[in-house]
Amino acid sequence: MAAPRIWNSRPCDEDCATTLARELNVSPVVARLLAIRGLDHADSAARFLKPSLDHLLDPMGLADMDRAVERLLRAIAQGERIAVHGDYDVDGITSTVILRRALELLGAKVTHFIPERLRDGYGLQPAALERLHAEGVHVVVSVDCGIRGADAARRARELGLDLIITDHHEPDHDLPQCTAVVNPKRHDCTYADKDLAGVGVALKLVQALCARSGKSHWLPAFVKIAAIGTLADVVPLVGENRVIAKLGLQMLSKGPHKIGMRALLAVAGLTGKQIDSYHIAFMMAPRINAAGRMSTPDIATRLLLASDEAMGDEARGLAEQLETENTRRRTEEQDIVARARKVIETDPEIGSRAILVVAGEGWHRGVIGIVASKLVDAFYRPTIVLSIDDGIAHGSCRSIPGFDMLAALESCAPLLLRFGGHKQAAGLQLEAARIKEFRQAINVWGDDRLGPDDLRPRLWLDGPLTFGGINSRVAAELSTLAPFGPGNPKPIFHTTGVQIVDGPRKLKDRHLKMSFCQDQRVFRAISWNSAEREPLLTEKKNAVDLAYSLEENEFQGAKYLELRVEDFR
Repeated sequence: MAAPRIWNSRPCDEDCATTLARELNVSPVVARLLAIRGLDHADSAARFLKPSLDHLLDPMGLADMDRAVERLLRAIAQGERIAVHGDYDVDGITSTVILRRALELLGAKVTHFIPERLRDGYGLQPAALERLHAEGVHVVVSVDCGIRGADAARRARELGLDLIITDHHEPDHDLPQCTAVVNPKRHDCTYADKDLAGVGVALKLVQALCARSGKSHWLPAFVKIAAIGTLADVVPLVGENRVIAKLGLQMLSKGPHKIGMRALLAVAGLTGKQIDSYHIAFMMAPRINAAGRMSTPDIATRLLLASDEAMGDEARGLAEQLETENTRRRTEEQDIVARARKVIETDPEIGSRAILVVAGEGWHRGVIGIVASKLVDAFYRPTIVLSIDDGIAHGSCRSIPGFDMLAALESCAPLLLRFGGHKQAAGLQLEAARIKEFRQAINVWGDDRLGPDDLRPRLWLDGPLTFGGINSRVAAELSTLAPFGPGNPKPIFHTTGVQIVDGPRKLKDRHLKMSFCQDQRVFRAISWNSAEREPLLTEKKNAVDLAYSLEENEFQGAKYLELRVEDFR
């Protein structure tokens, strides 16, 4: 199991924090958080606190954007058929939805294609282009895929297809040869924001098309959908990603919505609620993802594209299908996690290594990415989960901060049939007979780069905050920093000398509920997935050092602040 977490304090320029508190008229607590996040000038901090669509950069700053826009507008004018080629995760599905809808509104003859995980494999493939060409398509636009699709680009040229690639994954040294390649991670692209999700890149194309067509007032509706993909893809929530996520969440909460979105919100139990990043990550995204993981991603795509009120029954049916597939996904995931953990905990050749490489025959390829994430949480090791089918191992990789998984795979490239992705998440294929050789090779590479402290999880603290310093102003200002995620983590404070005055009590056999007291102030608290630590808390309940975040909860119409326990000692 993962070792106890190391508590680290984030560095802060205290003079900068004092200046921000004065110039922005915010509490010292929030001013300090802004300074910690590198927002060291009042103007940049103000833009962070109150983002607007005006803060989105000029999309024409992306390399090849002019060529992509020109070719699509020409296709629309000439009545040529366009296909949007997406991907089967939330990022790829939302990318497909916004670009297809934008093209339709501009008068295009447009269709879409999203590969099915088990039938078509990952990414932009020559076979898919052949199918689209046979259907009379003239222009194909990829979203959230294609940056390593040199073979597909070659086939497109042979077929006479004009291919436009939009993507955000890391490119090879040489780009695919096609009509346009729009990707901020292109080595020759000077665009300021390199961290867009795939749907963020698709949104920039939509933004450019709308601006060129005099339809910029359409943009907010597309931002709303883009926020779902941005938050689901766990990209840094700074710069344009923050604009998309924060404004999109506001619009998702406020409405109005098309019939498909209403059906999705209803099945997730979110109708009429204030939507936040938690709701996206744990309620909406899993349902959208379940379609691509367990059956066909077109279920989710058709649902989000549904706009005609006459489609109410169809939309509700599609939403129910997503619910069913998500339930099936959870069952598969729990089963594979249990099997993988047993292998890791009983086989020293696997469990003792710095990089966990675990494989199973016939494991459902739709859930191995989630399984890898769960194993990283449990063991705090970079993890690769492989599903073996007909002698081929299909893998999903998840990493820990500071370890570049994509570079690790590149070091093993001669052993792999294919691979790609990001530093923190990637995919691969290799011959099953070479799994042991691959496990050895990637661990030799990892052992040179991972020390004992790298394999201990760290809890980064944003500074001390006693219970006496928690008030309604601080709570209200903290909410303006949301949504939280990579690049803008949820603030975690610490304090000492806290007493437990009620509890701890087990909740669903996995969590702990209790109440803490400090300086005569009492707060309810919950500690997730920590039931095994109940004896320690019970024994030491009069002397607890607490690391916590603040959450606003509601019960029977009354709102109250609750502590989320991040760790204690």
